[in-house]
Amino acid sequence: VQLVGSGGGLVQPGGSLTPACTAFGTISKFIGMGWYRQATGKKRELVAITRGGSTNNEAFVKGRFAIPRVNPMNTVYLQMHSLAPEDTAVYYCNARGYESNRETFDSWGQGTQVTVSL
Repeated sequence: VQLVGSGGGLVQPGGSLTPACTAFGTISKFIGMGWYRQATGKKRELVAITRGGSTNNEAFVKGRFAIPRVNPMNTVYLQMHSLAPEDTAVYYCNARGYESNRETFDSWGQGTQVTVSL
């Protein structure tokens, strides 16, 4: 299963971006899809995840970031509002589930750069 992300870029503080990530492959069932980020010199951290019809956001993005509850099949978005310089990072999508041959998969996108700066 291959994940292809898009929608990053440069935005001013207080601005918004909505990166997207689409999964390609013979997928029979998703366990969950989510977004992580990694800033320069820091560990990769979870941002938000959707699983079993519910969505959980980490505390540092609550009220600013969200995964829309209604997503096109095999695509997950991350709505980001009120962006701040500390949100600057490479954002990675992740998907876990089962392929049509009953094998599990745990795939990562290539990452999309989000830079918040004047």
